Amino acid sequence: MKARRSRILDYASSIGCDTVVAFQPENVYYLTGFWGEAIALCTNLGTKLITPKLEVTRALRTAKESDVITSERGAKMISTLALQIKEGTSCSDCDNYSEIQCIQKNTAHRSFLINPEPFYQSRMIKDNDEIKAISNAARIIDTLYEICMQEIRVGMSERELQALLIFEAMKRGANTTSYKSTLNPLIIAGGSNAAEPHAEISDRRFLNGDFIVVDLTLRYDGYIADATRTFALGTANNEMKKVYNIVKESQQAGLDALKVGVECSYIDAVCRQLIENGGYSNEFIHSTGHGIGLEVHEPPWLTMKNPEILQPNMAVTIEPGIYLDGKFGVRIEDSTIIDVKNSRVRNLNEFSKDLIVLG
Repeated sequence: MKARRSRILDYASSIGCDTVVAFQPENVYYLTGFWGEAIALCTNLGTKLITPKLEVTRALRTAKESDVITSERGAKMISTLALQIKEGTSCSDCDNYSEIQCIQKNTAHRSFLINPEPFYQSRMIKDNDEIKAISNAARIIDTLYEICMQEIRVGMSERELQALLIFEAMKRGANTTSYKSTLNPLIIAGGSNAAEPHAEISDRRFLNGDFIVVDLTLRYDGYIADATRTFALGTANNEMKKVYNIVKESQQAGLDALKVGVECSYIDAVCRQLIENGGYSNEFIHSTGHGIGLEVHEPPWLTMKNPEILQPNMAVTIEPGIYLDGKFGVRIEDSTIIDVKNSRVRNLNEFSKDLIVLG
């Protein structure tokens, strides 16, 4: 935690701040190891964790290298925070308007800057504990794909497969995760539903001749891995095989191009060029990848116009796809660590990317 505190304070200092205040659960966890209702205040002197009474026992048990301060909930927590902030400029990730108003009222004589960038900049570079957690999540995802091979069958519904995989994941110590733009923690899409990159789970039952996209995001010890495999059920026609092989080749090219010092936009261009060469440029309708960590989607972004340079120990996904409206879709995705120590990219997902025809 000391190294994380030092790193985030260095980023904060670069924008003129000497104190960091975290409200978002991901950032509180990053600084303290506690996930719950709390505010974390970080300075060169250490980290203070302000929690309501109903959280204090758990905070005392799980928070690391933090002084736990008990407060009432709501505005009282802001007042408690204000008492802890000394002179200087604070940087915060707070995005709640009423809380920001309350902060401004209670810290009228001090500067309080709303800017989440120091948090994201610091979190992009993973330490050993973070890499271990992401790797464990990725291994569980690989196990779930083995289960998919055993369980997917004609007549099974998308919803039934999701329920089974969530059950198996939680048995292995993982938790599901989702974000505000979806109602489901997993993406499982068969047949024409697979032509929607972010398809919602439905009661549609799998049919012979379906492509089935299984996109799994799991959290282990707070950290997320994200992977996708596309299975064929019963049979795959020539068009399906052609599209699958193009996506597979594109994804491998992206993995091969991942290196320290390369621009994010270059990775996207490498994958996109192969799909364009295959005649499907208009059917690759999302970016090539994104950072993973405490959130499903976080920097760095592997997009066409992002000049950001890849650095050691960044964790990113590579996930090109082709989507043929009304017919089928194919996406292949792995979670990776840019591992400068071994001069290579470490692919955390080992499950086969060959076309697997089930049944």
